[in-house]
Amino acid sequence: MTKTSTAPVLSVRELNRATLARQLLLRRATLSATDAVAHLVGLQAQNVKPPYHALAARLEGFAPQELSAAMETREAVRIVTLRSTIHTHTADDCLTLRPLVQAARERELYGFRQGLAGVDLDRLAAVARELVEVRPRTMKQLREALLAEWPDADPSALAVAARCRLPLVQVTPRGLWGRSGQVALTTAEHWLGRPSQPAPAPDATVLRYLGAFGPASVKDMQTWAGLTRLREVFERLRPQLVTFADERGAELFDLPHAPRPAADTPAPARLLPEFDNLLLSHADRSRVVPAHHKGRTWQGNQAYPALLVDGFLAGVWRLEETGGRSVLTVEPFGTLTGRQRAEVTGEAARMLAVLGGPAPYDVRFGTVVRAG
Repeated sequence: MTKTSTAPVLSVRELNRATLARQLLLRRATLSATDAVAHLVGLQAQNVKPPYHALAARLEGFAPQELSAAMETREAVRIVTLRSTIHTHTADDCLTLRPLVQAARERELYGFRQGLAGVDLDRLAAVARELVEVRPRTMKQLREALLAEWPDADPSALAVAARCRLPLVQVTPRGLWGRSGQVALTTAEHWLGRPSQPAPAPDATVLRYLGAFGPASVKDMQTWAGLTRLREVFERLRPQLVTFADERGAELFDLPHAPRPAADTPAPARLLPEFDNLLLSHADRSRVVPAHHKGRTWQGNQAYPALLVDGFLAGVWRLEETGGRSVLTVEPFGTLTGRQRAEVTGEAARMLAVLGGPAPYDVRFGTVVRAG
């Protein structure tokens, strides 16, 4: 951890407010859905609904159909990028950010090397590209087709190798609001009708990261991107940036004119989806996750949507739509004041109205039913 003794110190609450401002969570923005996705450098999208929930928390006047239309017209796509996880990106970012993290995808293959013994990965990429560009394939279909070419290989490793080597997007109707579809894959270039672009300079991506997640350390950005060896990039950019220290002495970088609101700036209650990047994009998550709540949004491999109160993780929530009725249950981790409870109730009612689920709907405080 880099130490600094001269830079101004930012308290946890100051870091919290600065990050919430960049994340459009202090006040809702009037951006379009695609502009918001671009500003946030993508949205976690392991499941279909989280990107919609993420934008409902951040945008004024958002309607789920707006993002769904962008997916249908191929202005936005679902693809594995940062941290080897599925993200919703704009088409432009899909074609540039995926090349930026390609080295990390190559390293991912190291864990599958035994199952790929004797497999020419360049030829595998060419065969897989031809398969998915003839028609989109499910992972099962891709595994079976590749196994016919390499019968002695591990079929799962073959499919992972294709995903790592190629920029495979999930084609619609997967990802559309109110519709369903299994995961079927083709290449980004084929789906978008244009070639991948050269990977952006890491410098440009550092600046975008700071604009959406700063102030931040080198380790923070490496955690967000799933990349390593970014120290030299930050050092190259140092003359353009300002520096701070957190309360533990770690050096933080930031854009000179980025918002850094006062620690006492009000932070309204927000309901975030599972895997929201706000909770995953820093090596030190204490700016949002109090130490005594660390790990409480997870149970095994299951993540739960997060409740923010006063800018910090304060509970989880669950939305169920059954029997023609929407029920949103909030489980606070501690006691809420009357004002906080009313604020959470209002935010939950707003989200239900935005999402347009079955009416009537209820907002309840209780215990979120856990899997397993």
